[in-house]
Amino acid sequence: MPGTRKLGRTTDHRMAMLKGMVTYLFEVGQIETTYTRAKEVSALAEKMITVGKANDLAAKRKAFAFLKKEEVVYKLFSEIAPLYKDVNGGYTAVYKLGPRRGDGAEMAIIKLLNADSLYKVVEEDAKAAKKAKKEEEKKED
Repeated sequence: MPGTRKLGRTTDHRMAMLKGMVTYLFEVGQIETTYTRAKEVSALAEKMITVGKANDLAAKRKAFAFLKKEEVVYKLFSEIAPLYKDVNGGYTAVYKLGPRRGDGAEMAIIKLLNADSLYKVVEEDAKAAKKAKKEEEKKED
């Protein structure tokens, strides 16, 4: 369940860290961090993209309250959220990298998935559904 990892920090420190990481993720497109942090950031980033898809005043206020930079909020509403308008979830991906040299912590890269690849998946699913429907109709005849 997302949001239950304490990450060895107090609540205020943890939320400030995660908000900063989500802001940086939207600003740059990908970040490298530990695997557990990446999973937490992924959950929060997906929620913020879903908020951005609403594109109303309440959503903008929620985004301004969560994200650290004003230009990142504008980027969320004008560039990022419209890319995923036809997709329900799965906006980010977490890739494991291996252990960190100093302390052996499992490292990962979290990145925003390319909307083009998401659209291809959606289109392929739609084509497969149409093909299955046509095959069913042929069997019925």
